[in-house]
Amino acid sequence: MSVAAVVKDIKKGNIQPIYFIYGDEPYYIDQLSKAVDSILDEGAKAFNQVTLYGRDVDFKAVMDHARQFPMMSSHRVVILKEAQTMRSLDKLSSYIENPAPQTVLLIAYKKDRLDKRTKFAKALSKHAVLLESKKLYLNKIPAWINNYVADKKLQIHPKASAILAEHIGADLAKLSNELDKVCINLESEEIISYDMIIDQVGINRDYNVFEFRSALGKKDLARSMQIANYFGDNAKSHPIQMILPSVFSYFLQIFQTEGMSGAADGQVARAIGVNPYFVSEYKTAAKNYQIDQIKRIFTKLKETDLRSKGVGGRQAKPKDMLQDLVFTIVS
Repeated sequence: MSVAAVVKDIKKGNIQPIYFIYGDEPYYIDQLSKAVDSILDEGAKAFNQVTLYGRDVDFKAVMDHARQFPMMSSHRVVILKEAQTMRSLDKLSSYIENPAPQTVLLIAYKKDRLDKRTKFAKALSKHAVLLESKKLYLNKIPAWINNYVADKKLQIHPKASAILAEHIGADLAKLSNELDKVCINLESEEIISYDMIIDQVGINRDYNVFEFRSALGKKDLARSMQIANYFGDNAKSHPIQMILPSVFSYFLQIFQTEGMSGAADGQVARAIGVNPYFVSEYKTAAKNYQIDQIKRIFTKLKETDLRSKGVGGRQAKPKDMLQDLVFTIVS
């Protein structure tokens, strides 16, 4: 079951005694924490809700709070944050196997793995709502944006979701904040345009990674070099370590498109993980670059990445490295 589905259940009043969420994506952990925090009204929280931190408590303190009866309320809520720092966490197994029916216990475990062989994990699997909060890969971000906007009864143009994903990356908290600002004054079913994202999120219309990749795909040397120079002159806001992975993924998608000559747009879109709107761009780029050329580009990208980290010699300036990269790719 997804975190979003569990949050919806909680808001509907379908509440379970124990929620355990773990993983390295704080956004979903925070979303579930907010949902559990909303179970009680403000008046009831004073007597019936407590927030604990793993570094400050042991399993006995958590159990003591969880076994208390609510005062003038149907539920008691106990939220245990940073549970990965609690040394005696595994000793909560006995409570998990026999939870207090009047208490909602949320355990937030901000660590990417849970050893499911342990007695503690087995107890969670059997008696708790066990959720994993995974970080999303960058190629999954446009779809996440689309779903987030759809939940608000709005739509977003594929180019708008693509530029937002490229600009912010997989920071879901920041993405949701930016989307909330864009959506706040829009009416149901309205479409969020590329221009809205550019203007309201504060993305440079002419100098961004999205435009850089497009120029490279078209083999537009002048435009590619112009953007590369801008990135080099503004290296703090456009670090080369953020640009290189995006360029690599772009040429990987071109490489995959190259091998699907004659395939339908929908099939290509699914294979390379993009909206069908962009398939024509990738097909054009695939015509501009032969497979051997793309392999050499991968080699150059790897070399540039190592140089940017100072491996194998003196670290060059970002502007020089980007200029060299563009010339190698386009020429």
